[in-house]
Amino acid sequence: MRPDIFRRYLRRFGFALATGLFAACFPCSADSQPTDAPAPAPAPRRPNIIFILADDLGWGDLGCYGQKKIKTPNLDKLAEEGLRFTSFYAGSTVCAPSRAALMLGQHAGHLRIRGNSPGLTLEADEVTVAQVLKESGYRTGAIGTWGLAAGGSPGVPQLKGFDEWLGYLDNLHAHNYYPDYLWRYDPPTDAHPGFDGKLPLSQNAGGQQGQYVPDLCTTAALNFVHNNKPEQFNNYRPFFLFLCYIIPHANNELGRATGNGMQVPSDAPYTNEPWPQPEKNKAAMITRMDADIGRLMERLRELKQDDNTVIFFTSDNGPHKEGGVNPKFLESSGPLRGIKRELTEGGIRVPMLARWPGKINSGTASGQAWAFWDVLPTLAAIAGARPPATTDGISMLPTLLGQPQTRQHDFLYWEFHERGFSQAVRMGDWKAIRSGGDGPLELYNLKTDLGEKENVAAKHPDIIAKVEDYLKTARTESERWPIKEAPKSEQSAKAKRKQRD
Repeated sequence: MRPDIFRRYLRRFGFALATGLFAACFPCSADSQPTDAPAPAPAPRRPNIIFILADDLGWGDLGCYGQKKIKTPNLDKLAEEGLRFTSFYAGSTVCAPSRAALMLGQHAGHLRIRGNSPGLTLEADEVTVAQVLKESGYRTGAIGTWGLAAGGSPGVPQLKGFDEWLGYLDNLHAHNYYPDYLWRYDPPTDAHPGFDGKLPLSQNAGGQQGQYVPDLCTTAALNFVHNNKPEQFNNYRPFFLFLCYIIPHANNELGRATGNGMQVPSDAPYTNEPWPQPEKNKAAMITRMDADIGRLMERLRELKQDDNTVIFFTSDNGPHKEGGVNPKFLESSGPLRGIKRELTEGGIRVPMLARWPGKINSGTASGQAWAFWDVLPTLAAIAGARPPATTDGISMLPTLLGQPQTRQHDFLYWEFHERGFSQAVRMGDWKAIRSGGDGPLELYNLKTDLGEKENVAAKHPDIIAKVEDYLKTARTESERWPIKEAPKSEQSAKAKRKQRD
């Protein structure tokens, strides 16, 4: 595709609804009110919602969570101006089930997608948060990594509630920061024919590295918020933007070939640091994303939408050990134990920042425990919409507003199907982990042992009994995701760890 055509498609991302469709969604007839009748009081304007999702960013990768080496001034400012959660959890310890939990408001024990496998898709009867918000009048857009469908399947974003989208459909494609195409859906209007399919990136053809996709995602996000600014023309329709950066995920194929799978145009501002090159690149990627989020915040201020937009920032799971990086070097897990593909805290506890001027108190922190499946009912509550009955989640809007959170989870639940089968449960300050379908439960008191160093299961049989009883009904059976025993190698490692304890 010629560069001028490509730029035209890019500018159209976020194009306003056609007049006919707009009128159908927001009827406003001149005959509905007498001309001499007083104008009705304007309805309260619902806020725009921007949900930003990083990929494999650890709990300790941001300055506001204790990071000392990586510079994240804009996200740190987001924390200063909003609410920083210290006990927020991803939906899983790998990408696809985590994103499914976020979109559907269900934990892994109830999802159809419970792992990373080719050919998985959201189904037609599954209701996403985007569908809930779109149904209530929001203009919806998705940018970046989707990871929940293949082309032509029922789970593509445009069939799951997004008016338009640009990005990667599957997780494997999303490993490449310089792909030669992205998927694009731009609905047809009276003004232009739209687009649905693979959008070629000519700058990356033949292995060139002319277009860094995170930069493109930022440009698309800036265009989306500009083109969908609530105003009189669109009846002050709010927007929902789901912005999914692939940073700092590794390009695993490149990492295996070269030892450095952390793709970034420049390792600045870390060029002169005496670090391994993959660590420089990872830090540069995160700082680059931070700067892009700063640009998005500035755009909202320019559009005078800053006070009318609630922003969330989080990550889909804990930090990876791929592409040549070692998460211990930059202390990406912070004080937590474990990384991606583990159900210890480092694998599933992730940053969560929320900012909403005038609604969320600035410079605050909360230890409220919640997870990805709570996002759908929370955003629905913000939008004044009704979540589907299938959700496992609870609205955390009271916590966001500084009010008592009267509804609480008795348990938070995860399961993971790589390397056998494992489960994790959080109950208050207690965290239980099990490997294999009938293996013994490990138990940790997160209030006194955030790093999960001391297994206290033998000291608290009453807590173990409660968790065991809950696990009997925590999940639905799945032919694709059956309970399996842990591999012998993992069982051996568990036995050695138990001996050390």
